[in-house]
Amino acid sequence: MSEPQLTSLYQQLILEHYRKPRNRGELPGATVTAHIRNPSCGDEIRLQLRVQEGRIADVKFQGEGCSISQASVSMMTDLVVGKGLEEALALSQRFTAMMHGDEEAARDRSLRDLRALAGVAKFPVRVKCALLGFDALQEAVKETREQAGEQAGEAPGEDPAESPVENPGADR
Repeated sequence: MSEPQLTSLYQQLILEHYRKPRNRGELPGATVTAHIRNPSCGDEIRLQLRVQEGRIADVKFQGEGCSISQASVSMMTDLVVGKGLEEALALSQRFTAMMHGDEEAARDRSLRDLRALAGVAKFPVRVKCALLGFDALQEAVKETREQAGEQAGEAPGEDPAESPVENPGADR
């Protein structure tokens, strides 16, 4: 396929996800919600996940913004359902690498439809738009981990590895 045909196909795919987004709406029973806004352009994403046993059982988003931000989050939600939190973060890192010009990442078939956004890397002002949904995903995973730590008996924000260890013989 020639470069102009491929570019046209990618543009069509982006517009399809923008006009008919996947997983748009409210998620009943969400375990975590992340809201991210790009102050420079006003785009925003509200991402909701239902995480069960360390896996993303379901995901929905609501948002407003340009075709790049909305198509990107639509494509992302298609990919993360059923994935473990670490897998979702790895996907986020790979997509971020592609947005920063990593050509190997742009050829990574695991990104599926997201590869259509590789050309956005040539427009630095639009990269933040493409990454907005992934920023929300990273925030949601962070919040999920914090919730899991609290349920395990840790104080909020406490890292058990950094907790002071009592020395019973120190006062003697």
